[in-house]
Amino acid sequence: MALSESVSRGSLLLWPRVVLFGDSITQSSASSVDAQDVLGKQNLFGHCPEENPKQHIPLEEYVANLKSMVQYLKSVDIPESRVILITPPPLCETAWEKECVLQGCKLNRLNLVVGEYANACLQVARDCGTDVLDLWTLMQKDNQDFSSYLSDGLHLSPKGNEYLFSHLWPLLEKKTSSLPLLLPYWRDVVEAKPELSLLGDGDH
Repeated sequence: MALSESVSRGSLLLWPRVVLFGDSITQSSASSVDAQDVLGKQNLFGHCPEENPKQHIPLEEYVANLKSMVQYLKSVDIPESRVILITPPPLCETAWEKECVLQGCKLNRLNLVVGEYANACLQVARDCGTDVLDLWTLMQKDNQDFSSYLSDGLHLSPKGNEYLFSHLWPLLEKKTSSLPLLLPYWRDVVEAKPELSLLGDGDH
């Protein structure tokens, strides 16, 4: 959610923000925010193994980077309770190999290696005291076919994003359920002049 501002008759309406950041697996966009405006942070990072040296991040460096990010957020007054780490999704090797062939290269990722990065992400969450969504394990639960959740074997498809949302939303809801309601219920909004209700101006 982007931070929205609405100025009318000297009133300023501020919306809380959920910031998503990660690598190409993360389909999101964000702009700079003040720490106090952050409702939550979601961290979704994949991995790039040694077979793909241009993008490879060693496991130890991956762990250090994740911990550094969490520590930075704490330093700007975003507590661990507002951070959600998400493991990379599993890799569908057959689908990704086809993509690699189209690019003129051999298979450069293995799902087994993705699992190592997923486990490292879980450990970072335990060490730092953050919530974590184990997407790698969930998508492979009971040996289900997860290929439809990936557009090319690596990146989430629309169905995969829906799957992620269905598991992420309960975590976000748990974090936001105690927050005050910023806007009136839709039936209470004055249809002719909604700004009266939305900006708290007048009797509505």
